[in-house]
Amino acid sequence: MEITGLISALVIGVLIGGLGRLVVPGRQKISMLMTLLVGVAAALVGTFAASAIGVADTSGIDWIELALQVGLAGVGVTALARKRSRQHQ
Repeated sequence: MEITGLISALVIGVLIGGLGRLVVPGRQKISMLMTLLVGVAAALVGTFAASAIGVADTSGIDWIELALQVGLAGVGVTALARKRSRQHQ
């Protein structure tokens, strides 16, 4: 993987992770690093899922793919926030 691919994956991970945190109500007590990792994972899984159902390549913005990625990031953020809150009780 080239450095530009790594940088773009990190930027996309931050954006998808941040959007995932926005769709989850309340405050999530997880770090920015965890948000980034959730975002990168959600972006990869969302892209794979969009390809599997045939909506990854459309003209213009791939809204369905983006919705899948953000939804998966929201699920990941929620799961991590719940796990973290249970560990501190």
